[in-house]
Amino acid sequence: CSDGVVLPVWNPQDPSVGDKVARAIVYFVALIYMFLGMSIIADRFMSSIEVITSQEKEITVKKPNGETTTTTVRIWNETVSNLTLMALGSSAPEILLSVIEVCGHQFEAGDLGPSTIVGSAAFNMFVIIAICVYVVPDGETRKIKHLRVFFVTAAWSIFAYVWLYIILSVSSPGVVEVWEAVLTFFFFPLCVLQAWVADRRLLFYKYVRKRYRVDKHRGIIVETEGGDGPFAKLDIEMDGQPALNSHKEALDGMLCGGGEDGVGGGGGGRDQEDEARRDMARTLKELKQKHPDKDMEQLIEMANYQVLIQQQKSRAFYRIQATRMMIGAGNILKKHAADQARKVVSCHEPRAEEEDPSTIRVAFEPSHYQCFENCGSLTLAVGRRGGELECTVKVDYRTEDGTANAGSDYEFAEGTLVFKPGETLKEITVGIIDDDIFEEDEHFYVHLSNVRVAVLGAAHTATVTIFDDDHAGIFTFESESTRVSESVGVMRVKVQRTSGARGTVALPYRTVEGTAKGGEREKEDEKRERERERERDRKVIEVKIIDDEEYEKNKTFTIELGEPVLLEIGQKHGEGDTNENRVGGTEEEEVSRMGCPSLGENTRLEVIIEESYEFKSTVDKLIKKTNLALVVGSSSWREQFVSAVTVSAGDDDEEESGEERLPSCFDYIMHFLTVFWKVLFAFVPPTEYWNGWACFLVSISLIGLLTAVTGDLASHFGCTVGLKDSVTAVVFVALGTSVPDTFASKVAAIQDQYADASIGNVTGSNAVNVFLGIGVAWTIAAVYWRSQGKDFRVDPGSLAFSVTLFTIFAFVSISVLMYRRRPGVAGAELGGPRTVKLVTTMLFLFLWLLYVLLASLEAYCHVPGF
Repeated sequence: CSDGVVLPVWNPQDPSVGDKVARAIVYFVALIYMFLGMSIIADRFMSSIEVITSQEKEITVKKPNGETTTTTVRIWNETVSNLTLMALGSSAPEILLSVIEVCGHQFEAGDLGPSTIVGSAAFNMFVIIAICVYVVPDGETRKIKHLRVFFVTAAWSIFAYVWLYIILSVSSPGVVEVWEAVLTFFFFPLCVLQAWVADRRLLFYKYVRKRYRVDKHRGIIVETEGGDGPFAKLDIEMDGQPALNSHKEALDGMLCGGGEDGVGGGGGGRDQEDEARRDMARTLKELKQKHPDKDMEQLIEMANYQVLIQQQKSRAFYRIQATRMMIGAGNILKKHAADQARKVVSCHEPRAEEEDPSTIRVAFEPSHYQCFENCGSLTLAVGRRGGELECTVKVDYRTEDGTANAGSDYEFAEGTLVFKPGETLKEITVGIIDDDIFEEDEHFYVHLSNVRVAVLGAAHTATVTIFDDDHAGIFTFESESTRVSESVGVMRVKVQRTSGARGTVALPYRTVEGTAKGGEREKEDEKRERERERERDRKVIEVKIIDDEEYEKNKTFTIELGEPVLLEIGQKHGEGDTNENRVGGTEEEEVSRMGCPSLGENTRLEVIIEESYEFKSTVDKLIKKTNLALVVGSSSWREQFVSAVTVSAGDDDEEESGEERLPSCFDYIMHFLTVFWKVLFAFVPPTEYWNGWACFLVSISLIGLLTAVTGDLASHFGCTVGLKDSVTAVVFVALGTSVPDTFASKVAAIQDQYADASIGNVTGSNAVNVFLGIGVAWTIAAVYWRSQGKDFRVDPGSLAFSVTLFTIFAFVSISVLMYRRRPGVAGAELGGPRTVKLVTTMLFLFLWLLYVLLASLEAYCHVPGF
């Protein structure tokens, strides 16, 4: 055994068997603990990448009809971010291990770094894909969305390992030339460029024959390309942002002018948005029916969680989510859903204005008064609230004319009220003047002013209404129409009694159906009489509105008033059963008829039932796409340290329970095992600083440090138990560095509607591992040895054999995935019939086991290599 880059060898070199076992256990446990640490710092690293790649900007898009619209788009192209920062984040330990091994061993080639890259690629290609195929729920499938990009990255991933074999065993056997190493590195930007060109349909990709059709069930544009090729029947769904790609005109024409299925109208995007709103409204209704005991905050939380589950996510997000659930940090989607639910509910709660309790306030209590003109006088109350009661408070008052005039309708009054210590209520008396003239209702005001040792309250002016008692009144609605929210429950409609309030009047009314139907859905029918009691100027008609929680609603019905009947002296003034005026009669009868109740201008009220503002606002907030950088990012060190020391419940199967689940025993165990790492890495700058770049730089530096220690531990462990570095790398190191990716891909396969996030990035990551991990390391070493006048030598033996074996098996696995897309097999890369899933899973696991077995046998010369 030899010293590592950071850790020295454990002396003495030849221990006893018992010491060897003890050392192996220590090295193995330390290796597992370092893998946990790398997963946690990689979580911080991926958070910074998610924040960086989620940055958005506003652009103005001009439609073919000349209209312009402003939309928000991401600065980073999805394909470019997946192949650069995302791939770097998921493969950083493997890449840095290869670079550190070369630089730390005097620029000599090692087996641990390259073998880890190849072993990790094999694990990703075979084990992760096998798990993703199997975990998709029965009866469901997941298809790759960006098939062109997948073809490009798959071709590059196979070519990368073919190229390794060429430079190791064909071009210059055993020697890596400078141009070979540099070219290996430059294949990385070429791979990214070609994938971007394929994604944006540039160059020759725009000549690939395409067909468009409209999916009637989902309301989306589906594109089929390569009509004459072997994959002519493979449907590829567009990105959902047609205005941003090179085929904006074609898609806009399709949306505006109609398609082969007779689809017309220019609101394709708008229709999809409206459909999303209706779906969310239905989801809220279903949750409310399923969980009638839950309050609105819990229902919004469950709906928001469903929205977040369905929203398309990046590879980085799934990696972060899997890591945090594994280390006892909880389900970040449920945490964010709960936070958003609290914010939505708090926005709908009215906020009362806070008053200073030490301030004395003087105001009318109440501020509106009503009386008949024959009452003689009216008493108004003025209250004193707040502050100390030991002081004396004075306030002036004065009446002011409105439609009522002082001297003819009421007696003018003014003066000063004195609140002595301990007094909280004073009264003002105003005389009311009676007459025998039919007249309209009148009002006047009483003002408070010039308060001493206090301040005036909000109700510092009182309004007094004088009702005429010589007429039975005119009955009318306040307006011709009104709008009401469907969530109001019981609608209260005011009927006004003006120009008199004499006697008791019965006022019949009824509801008339419009587009709103009575009884069953929108309202309950009402047909009854409302008695108008003496000394009341208004009554309320109550109509029950049935809430069926529609996102957009515009239903109407009408409330009609019947002829009023004066009950105090019979059903009418005079003879008969109606209030119709008779011709002729005595003077007393004429005066009596003049005092009969009558209907005013607004005898019909049109009621428009609209959607609930709170319900609509809630739906709008829920369908708004959440920037997932807000879910995984952090804004302060305090937030990071609180999160580091807090244990939260992981995922559970009852996603719609709405109950906050307590952490399990496993959550507590993982939290205490990883709390050291979580607290240590809480010192990393929050992702909000420098738009995530501060966290990015610090995190990758710490990953490099941990990788150096992990490489030494793996090498010492293999040496202690008698394993070569190439075997240790394939069996242990590759497995340890790929565990978070395994959990991330599993979650992505279950939650995402496409297969890109779960397996689409596997091929790109495998290619990036070679071009960066091996390309950078070997470029540094080749340049160094060339400056010394020597060649950079790499033993092709085990590495060339592993590369060749992996390339053959990778080609088989990609062919199997493409074969599964046939409608008669599974129809997609992931999921499908249970038998097909089991066969595919067993095949991929067999390929991985066979790869590990043959690579290990070749390392110990049991199988001939190169």
